Amino acid sequence: MALKCAVVGMGGIGHTHARSYKNDELAELIAVCDINKEKADKAAEEFGVKAYYSVKELIDGEPDVEVVSVCTSGYENGSFHFEPAFELLEAGKKVLCEKPLCAVIRDARALVKYGLDNRLYLGCNLNHYFTDVAAIAKKHQLDGDIGELAYCIHKVGFDGSDLGYGGVGDPKSRWLKPYSHCKAFLTHPFSVMRYFCGDITHIQAFLDRPGVRKTAGDPMLSINSVNCKFENGGVGVLISQRGDARFGLGGWWSYEHAGTKGTFCIENCVEKLTYWAGHKVDENGNKYLPEPEVINTGITSFDATFPSRIHAFLEDITNGVHYEFIRSSGRDALATLEYIEAVIQSYEQGGAMVRPNPLPPIHGTPEYIH
Repeated sequence: MALKCAVVGMGGIGHTHARSYKNDELAELIAVCDINKEKADKAAEEFGVKAYYSVKELIDGEPDVEVVSVCTSGYENGSFHFEPAFELLEAGKKVLCEKPLCAVIRDARALVKYGLDNRLYLGCNLNHYFTDVAAIAKKHQLDGDIGELAYCIHKVGFDGSDLGYGGVGDPKSRWLKPYSHCKAFLTHPFSVMRYFCGDITHIQAFLDRPGVRKTAGDPMLSINSVNCKFENGGVGVLISQRGDARFGLGGWWSYEHAGTKGTFCIENCVEKLTYWAGHKVDENGNKYLPEPEVINTGITSFDATFPSRIHAFLEDITNGVHYEFIRSSGRDALATLEYIEAVIQSYEQGGAMVRPNPLPPIHGTPEYIH
């Protein structure tokens, strides 16, 4: 039976979630919600569902709703996530929250703790690894084709230049601190690095802004270089920028993962995967390096990741996956924010090495142990 679903926050991302639910056989979209009545009414008409103007009204008016996406915005892209997500969890709903989980680390820790303490489903839209190319790369990894991690390099950002700089913009969007780019642009790449490499134990960060931003009085630290060490071994580098320069090879998004048996690189998130196998031995006992294998999916739109990620959340709930082991969980989202917090601390300490705050423990369930 299809899960009854709703969306809170009817901006562009909220519409993307609503369309995904509308087109998924595991879901039945029954309501939309926004404090802006005009937005809620317009979305309700578009999707043929009922409009609500507060989370309380939604909970009271649709007691059977099971799954709710929280797609609100706010300062630094996530300050309006905490209240609606918490209110929905208190009502026992299964919540899929947009990224970043919260703008402030204390809120994120509290939200995840509440969900875990009460055995509730809390997921986050960390959708960058819910792709065909990531699935193929993961299979290579699980099949032993990659070996132990040597290094990974992740680049993400807009293509741009000083002539493309549009000015400071709305100062209200980052009045708290100059880290809005970090919170918007490091969440996804950290989630991808953790997906393929495991937990990060050490972080060292260098942040800056180019001259054109300094001249304009722009507080945003839009250039980020982050060195990482992983618990499982290996090192990584994450580089991001916000339209300050042209990105070269790999396009606006690239993830290269080099192992002791093989290397892969994903380009433009959904578009291309190249796999370089390590040494092979021919029939004469001679070692050689095979030609790379290249897969072009023909997919160019990043929007293709949303239906895949949302379907995975619906699938995990439908299949009764334990709340601690759902894909892209609230705890997984908290991990990315703990890394971002470590980035900020490292920058503020002049590039010192910082160890991220430990994540909440996973207690598990007997079915996973015995």
